[in-house]
Amino acid sequence: MEEAKYSVGGVVGGGSHPHVVSVSKPPWSNREHSGRLERLIVQLGAGKGEFSEAAGIPRSIGCVGNNRFLLHREPLSVERLREILFEFSHIHGRELWLTNYDNVEYLMSMASYALDLGIPAVYAVLRWEDVDRIHPIDGVRFIVEFSYSPDRFREIESKDWLYGALIMATASQYEEIRNLRTTFKGEVYVDILYPGSLRKVDFNLIELRRTLNFSNETYHDCLAGTVALTADGYFLPCPLLRNYIVADAKKEGLKRALRKKRLKSFWKLTRNGLDSCKTCPFKYLCHDCRALEYQATGDIQGVEYCQLEL
Repeated sequence: MEEAKYSVGGVVGGGSHPHVVSVSKPPWSNREHSGRLERLIVQLGAGKGEFSEAAGIPRSIGCVGNNRFLLHREPLSVERLREILFEFSHIHGRELWLTNYDNVEYLMSMASYALDLGIPAVYAVLRWEDVDRIHPIDGVRFIVEFSYSPDRFREIESKDWLYGALIMATASQYEEIRNLRTTFKGEVYVDILYPGSLRKVDFNLIELRRTLNFSNETYHDCLAGTVALTADGYFLPCPLLRNYIVADAKKEGLKRALRKKRLKSFWKLTRNGLDSCKTCPFKYLCHDCRALEYQATGDIQGVEYCQLEL
């Protein structure tokens, strides 16, 4: 494989603050949504990440991170996954996120295949434990995922082929990350870990969830334009909304899934459609993770993490 030549964004120089582009929400949540499919998030396996579906996944950007999921049937075949990626490329999908792999070789092969299809942005999210096993591929946007520590930042500074870092951190560590001095040039996504309920929150949720989104009067600032595909072949509106199956990828293709009313209803699930949020004066400034709320309440309309609801 060729050595990566992809040019990353970020701060260049002899040590500066990390180039933080997203906090507790996916990188795309400040983009105006077009109303069409924009990204496909593919889970390649059951996963070996730090957090598990059975015990709970307290992450907002965990949707593009590596977790451990329960598979309810045999995984999709390599051939079927290739067919879906081919279909995604012909629909002119813009972003492909490859996550939750069981082995590095499968991750690399699917990333290479997606590049050959001409998909414009191919992201591969790596576990920290696997970063030294990767052979960089020119054009693949590799993102390394790890729990925050200054030492780990220093270790990735020499890996100029990395596009970014997905950092799991507590809210109290966020300020430390912002003030850290580093020569790492890639994008940084800070994935704040949430406690199980609002009673255990010890940080300003309103400030943390503040977003400047241009489209959330009509579209959800995270779900819109997104389709997830589980390793065992189910299309979902979000990788963490495991109980909300849109279509069976073993029986139906991506185009059929996009016609489902259930998917479009999630894309348009704005705060105006949530009983507890629709009259809030801050509703257009607040990033809303339905997966975290559903995990905490068991209700897709739940509003557990809102300090204004006290």
